[in-house]
Amino acid sequence: MNHFKSLSEAHRILGFAPPEHPLISVMMCDSTTFKNDISYTCDFYLIAFKKMKSGVIQYGKTKYDHDLGSMSFIKPRQVVDMRDIKLEENGFNISFHEDFLIGHPLHDEIKKYSFFDYEANEALHLSPAEEKTIWELYRKIETEYHNNRDEFSRAIILTHIDSILKYSERFYRRQFIDRKPLSGTTVSRFNKIMTSYFEKGLMNDKGLPTVNYMAGELNLSPRYLSDLLKQETGKTALELIHLYLISEAKNMLTGTDSTVAEIAYKLGFENPPYFSRLFKKQTGMSPNEFKSHGLN
Repeated sequence: MNHFKSLSEAHRILGFAPPEHPLISVMMCDSTTFKNDISYTCDFYLIAFKKMKSGVIQYGKTKYDHDLGSMSFIKPRQVVDMRDIKLEENGFNISFHEDFLIGHPLHDEIKKYSFFDYEANEALHLSPAEEKTIWELYRKIETEYHNNRDEFSRAIILTHIDSILKYSERFYRRQFIDRKPLSGTTVSRFNKIMTSYFEKGLMNDKGLPTVNYMAGELNLSPRYLSDLLKQETGKTALELIHLYLISEAKNMLTGTDSTVAEIAYKLGFENPPYFSRLFKKQTGMSPNEFKSHGLN
């Protein structure tokens, strides 16, 4: 497995021309650009737009979903695997080292863009109008990248990168809505998995179901699942897990003679006080208050 600490090293191994700046690389790409059959990790971010004719790009656990023009976002130290890439049309790569962001607001803000934690089959699929917007921003970056650098160059480039990220977040919201026939059943599938987990007694054996577990059962990345559910229900995956557990807790508090601690353990909580705090946060009452209220 190759690990690239610098852009110049990555360009050399991947067969690209040397970058014009040690901390950022901006380039158009076609099928001849890629050195195929390579796996690597790196210390930089990558924003890419590609229309693939064939081949495989994989990051995370899944293969690149390349229907239509797709954008992908890769963060430092994420494993990337490329095999036999052929593009239908020209695309672009924007790579920038973590150090390029030092001292700029984007250094912290970029961590808020959850799509850097999405997996390859959750790429952003652009409409023609959206594609035009992204290409316009790319060309502004490209122009600045190839100009003689001055004290404004970095700030201007980062402003355009930030715009690409903001537009991408907006376009992902649109994608969630447009693909609602595909994604609209996610919450019902989510609840079925929670019910099965509970009915099989896995709470006792494995503890509380995690967002990672639920995402794995749904073949989605944890961040994509939470963002999809947030769009669909207004709640994140973790919030929905908590709501399910509190609903079950209410039934058990009013329908059984079990103590609060016993119910907490049955629901997978190793720490009954944590269960009590969560219950009160969700209902406004402690479990004992709720139990007494239900018996009156």
